[in-house]
Amino acid sequence: MRWIAILTVTLLSAACAPIDVSTTTGGGTARPSPGGDVPTTRPGGELLTEDGQLKGRAERAARTFVQVTNTVEPVAESECRRVAPNANCNFIIVVDDRPGQLPNAFQTVDRAGRPVLAFNLALIATVENADELAFVMGHEASHHILGHLQRTQQNAAVGAVVFSGLAAMTGASAEAVRSAEEFGATVGARSYSKDFELEADQLGTVITSRAGFNPIRGAEFFTRIPDPGNRFLGSHPPNAARIDVVRRTAARL
Repeated sequence: MRWIAILTVTLLSAACAPIDVSTTTGGGTARPSPGGDVPTTRPGGELLTEDGQLKGRAERAARTFVQVTNTVEPVAESECRRVAPNANCNFIIVVDDRPGQLPNAFQTVDRAGRPVLAFNLALIATVENADELAFVMGHEASHHILGHLQRTQQNAAVGAVVFSGLAAMTGASAEAVRSAEEFGATVGARSYSKDFELEADQLGTVITSRAGFNPIRGAEFFTRIPDPGNRFLGSHPPNAARIDVVRRTAARL
């Protein structure tokens, strides 16, 4: 069962970078650019003004998001029940409409334990096609199916206990013990985060393909985002490694 919240064309329009369609006179007064507010096509056709292009892009992004959600969610739910039969597989899909954010998607759970897949407006506007959005959605659903959130919390708890205990044994101050606890939680949470991302890429490839989308084309999203490299305590693996996992998984399907 799926549930989409906070999805409107108006909100999606806010995800597009604003375009300045005015010029400034010598006295500093802004005036509209010639023809800036006038559509250059017949009624009912695609608007060719800058504002019209933004609205058209927002409408296409909204339609793509709804289409992908309606197609991918049932497949993700089916895979969830197959891989994790004891898990809550009733995904809730929400749109984070806060402005000014970098593109992002994440998985969490609500207070009732239902899995939540969240996408912000910047990400919805950034993806270039339905395959990319489907892959991101399948990837985030996979984090829940594979229990990554719980495993990350457990690793963080263990790291916090170990580091704070070592600090206390050395006679560190209470403040130093608290700092060690926080650092230990970070180390613990990130100890297997790269492996989790690759696991989610693998299962996400399966979900994307079974939903009728092209996961290899979807993984091209990685070619347009910063490459995290193989940093110590980094949360994500190198983009090349992720693309390789997608290709190898897709080849076996």
